[in-house]
Parts: sequence; C-alpha cells; structure tokens
Amino acid sequence: MDDFDVIVIGGGPVGENAAARTAAGGLRTALVEVERFGGECSYWACMPSKALLRPGHALAAARRVPGVPVGERLDAAAVLARRDAFASDWDDSGQVRWAVDAGLEVVRGRGRLVGERRVDVDGRVLTASRAVVVCTGSVPRTPRLPGLADVPAWTSREATSAREVPSSLVVLGGGVVGVEMAQAWARLGSAVTLVASGERPLPRFEEFAGELVADGLRADGVTVRTGVRATGASVVAGAATLALSDGSSVSGAHLLLATGRQPATSDLGVERFGFAAGEPLPVDDTGRVTGVDWLYAAGDVTGRAPLTHQGKYAARAVGTAILTDARSPQPWTAPVATADHAAVPQVVFTDPEVASVGRTAAQAREEGLDVRVVDVDIAVAGSSLHADGYRGKARMVVDERTRTLVGVTFVGPDTAEMLHAATIAVVGEVTMDRLWHAVPAYPTISEVWLRLLEAYGL
Repeated sequence: MDDFDVIVIGGGPVGENAAARTAAGGLRTALVEVERFGGECSYWACMPSKALLRPGHALAAARRVPGVPVGERLDAAAVLARRDAFASDWDDSGQVRWAVDAGLEVVRGRGRLVGERRVDVDGRVLTASRAVVVCTGSVPRTPRLPGLADVPAWTSREATSAREVPSSLVVLGGGVVGVEMAQAWARLGSAVTLVASGERPLPRFEEFAGELVADGLRADGVTVRTGVRATGASVVAGAATLALSDGSSVSGAHLLLATGRQPATSDLGVERFGFAAGEPLPVDDTGRVTGVDWLYAAGDVTGRAPLTHQGKYAARAVGTAILTDARSPQPWTAPVATADHAAVPQVVFTDPEVASVGRTAAQAREEGLDVRVVDVDIAVAGSSLHADGYRGKARMVVDERTRTLVGVTFVGPDTAEMLHAATIAVVGEVTMDRLWHAVPAYPTISEVWLRLLEAYGL
C-alpha cells in the first residue's frame, strides 16, 4: 500500500495541481502534507490577505462616486469574520475531501527524501516507481537584526490571521506583503508605519508603481519611511521598537517582518542529493531537478517566479512531463513552464492596484533589447466614470526590433482585471500593428490601450 507511481511532497495549490494532473492520467499518486492541505495560499497568504483588503477597497471605491451612501469606517469584526470564512476557519477537511475525490492518497506528516524515489513520512516509507515531486513552497526570511530575537514579531502568517485589529503596527519591508498588509490594517483602524530601505516601496516594479502606492498608503494615514534601514530591535515600554539608520526609531504594538521569503528545503533531505538546505532546487523547464532523473519540483521551492498562479502553472507542466516522460519538449507546449522567462503576470492588491506582466523597462534594457517605453496617464472616459479623481498610469515596453510588447504595467484603482489582455499580448508576441486592431470597448478603463498605441505613433 506504500508503493505509488508518484509522490508529491507539499499539499498546497502547487502540489495539488501536480498530483491531480498525474492522478487524472491514471498514475497512483500520494499527496503528503505536514500542516494543512491547501497550503500557505489558502490559510495565511493569498486568500485571507485579499479578504482583508477587499472591504477597504470597496469602501474607498464607493466614496469616489457621489451619491453612493457609505459609512465612516469598516466593521472590523465583520471583515475578520469574512476573512475567517475564506480561510475555512483554518480547517482543511474540505481540501482533504477534494484530494480524495480527485483520486489521491492523502498522507499527513513531514515528508523527507531518504533514497532514490523513497520518501519517509514520520516513519512510514513511501516509494515511487515514476517520480517524486517537491512542492513545499517557501518560508519567511528573518533579517539579521540585533535584538530581534527578544522582540515578539509577526510574520505574514500572523498578519493575515490576527484576531483583533492592532492599535499600532510597524511593518519592516516595502515589498508586496509589506504594502498590502500596511494598507489592510490601516483601513481597519490601526496606526501603521512602513519602513522600506529603498527610495520607494515595490522596488522590483516600474518606479511609478512604488510612488503611486506610497501616495495611496499615505492617503490612508500610513507613515511611510523610505531610504532608512533597521539597525536594531527592542521592546521599549511594552512596544516593539526599531532603531533606524538615520538615528530615529519607530514603535508599535506589533512588528511585522515583511522581509522576503526563502525556499522551504530545510528538513527535506535534499542534502542527500547534493543540494543545500534553505536554497532553491534548480530545475529545467519541465520541473526536473538538475542531476536527479526522478526528482521534480515546482513553485516557490524552485526560486522561479514565486507566485501561486505561476507555481500552479509549473505544476501542471510537471504533471504532464511525468505522464509523457517528456525529455526535450518544445517551448510553449504543455510539458514545459517557460512563461517565467518573460511573461510573468503579477498583481499587488493595494489601492491603487499594480498589475504587471513581462519585463520592466530596466530589465528589457539589461537583456539588450531595443527598448522603447511608452507612458500615458490613465485618463479616459471609462476611468472618469469609474471614479471621481481617478489617478493612474500605464506603461508598455516595446521591443522595437520585433515591434512586440515585452512588458506592460498598469497602476490605478481596479486595473488588475486588465492584466490578462496584456499577458496574452506578451505571450502571443502580438505586433503593435496587429494590436491596433484589438478595439477596446467604450467607455471602459481598457480604452487606455488606444491611448498607449496612439502615443506609440499608430
């Protein structure tokens, strides 16, 4: 009963997709999970964080349209209760039922690689005739900061699952988790300070994205401190306190460490096969781990495009590769995950939203492309109708050699729903001349595409 065709370690969305793919293809598949089936995304990341953000966005949107009756503030208890529902009250029984119905063997416990195609799960040894797939995700990266060990601190898990609104919160880190949680808790009534070492939040995005998001945070009462580093941490008069590089300090009832994540490869047995614990597993585009013929990996654990949707996409490729024993598949076919080379879509669910796909202008130039950047304000009939005082910006990055889009970024309220059109254009390598004939409906925010193409010169 412990002999399988495929063993998948990690029962989050990525592992579920890989396992479901191989099971649907007729392979006996075990899905191993040490915590909750459904993974980080379901209980501590994507779903609860967006449930915390959405009510504040809805209230802000209503306030931008005269004539809509709105209250003064959010009902925090109702927001948290809805968040709990989206996290299934941290009960994974529904996910377990789904896995069983999908034909998977559910195995609860910590999976460790103990030999070729062999996985130990708390003393029970499973064997796989075809493949083992590692989908263990990532864990928070804790900064090396003097005194931090003596300061009770939140990670993203505590930030998305807190039972009460903190009176005050210091957020260390200006990445996606930092800005999203800063805005969510500020709109629920917390006094929030965000500390970012760079010139602006969201340093990996186009520069205007971080600038507009910082303005949005300030409008919600968040104190945004940029260009300063934390040099130490302590508890002062019962408050979590960060000493900063400019000689000042900030304090709050809670400290959130939003300083990045690292692959969850510790205590997994990867050292047995020549890999370092805590480091990503190197894979090819089919998800096959370098130098280990039967071992695959997908999602955050590979260090490639650490986003849930990208991990699920990579997992589907892994499942297909295992089913077909794909060795040298062609790009843009089902057994390979090549989108992370040039067409990764991402949304930052702040207000304003940031929606981007492909390369930034800086990345395109670093790759030696013949770059042309086109910027326009999002100021069309659709945006004016959508909200009074609508403020947003759009950028497209064009490879002039091929006259195709290689990157697009939208920043503004409710721009996320325009992202998939941009993703299709980038993946499909649609030329500027052809894109001119994709007529945007009037009056929608998508009419900004016409303004971009006109600014390009069509």
